[in-house]
Amino acid sequence: MTPTPKPPPLDAWTALGAIPDAQLDLLSTSLLVARDEYPDMDIALCHAQLDEHVQRVKASLAEDAGLQQRLATLSHYLFEEVGFAGNHEAFYDPRNSYLNQVLERKLGIPLSLGVVQMEIARHLDVPLQGISFPGHFLLRLQVDGGLLVLDPYNRGRSIDAEELRSRASPHMGGVEIDDQQLMQMLEPASNRLIVMRMLRNLMHVYEEQECLDKALRCADRLVRIAPGQADTLRDRGMLYHQLGHLSAARADLSRYLVSLPNADDADAVRDLLIDSSAHAPRLN
Repeated sequence: MTPTPKPPPLDAWTALGAIPDAQLDLLSTSLLVARDEYPDMDIALCHAQLDEHVQRVKASLAEDAGLQQRLATLSHYLFEEVGFAGNHEAFYDPRNSYLNQVLERKLGIPLSLGVVQMEIARHLDVPLQGISFPGHFLLRLQVDGGLLVLDPYNRGRSIDAEELRSRASPHMGGVEIDDQQLMQMLEPASNRLIVMRMLRNLMHVYEEQECLDKALRCADRLVRIAPGQADTLRDRGMLYHQLGHLSAARADLSRYLVSLPNADDADAVRDLLIDSSAHAPRLN
């Protein structure tokens, strides 16, 4: 009988929480996320698929191709020749967030498509950076005379400042976005923040699908990769509570309140903490 493959050990995630942001590799950590759901996935195949894309783009580039020409060639290759695309019909399919599935199906969401594009671009000396923009993940490239902002979910097309303001406004209470606010939103995201956004996307998808065990798994990875963030403890604690793991829930929710005693949701979290204590088993 073939043994059941095991997901990556938790100490791999815990180790990521202890290293500096600059040392956290985006590709390998994205594949670690995928291994949670696909423990028998072929990581070497994923690397080979990406390398093949790199070599095919390089083969079509002139030796003296400039930065923007390399980017244009990459975008045309990915979105026109190969057919990577945003999954507009099933945006909340979890497979859209797992890199092995995105490489196989050529379908994804803004973040996963952005990771693919960034990884190939890195080997072409095109320094694309991720932007944790309100709503949809975007990419940016510093060019002569300004900043080029790209939408990997819509075939890598560029987005001007007016459209960026229009996209951001609904997520900011409908207020008008000034230049300073916009530039802050366009700051590059660290690899850690990108992976955290990937995990949060999956956590919310699994919560909506009532797959709370998988949502909890994502919440646990968030705590491990960003151990200093209180909100990750709250999210994991709430999922523990929903699943009936009351002792673990109390531990996380208590730590959250110690870290942020005046948080906007502190009263609600205290109520949940009281409830978990009231339903805890008691010895007679």
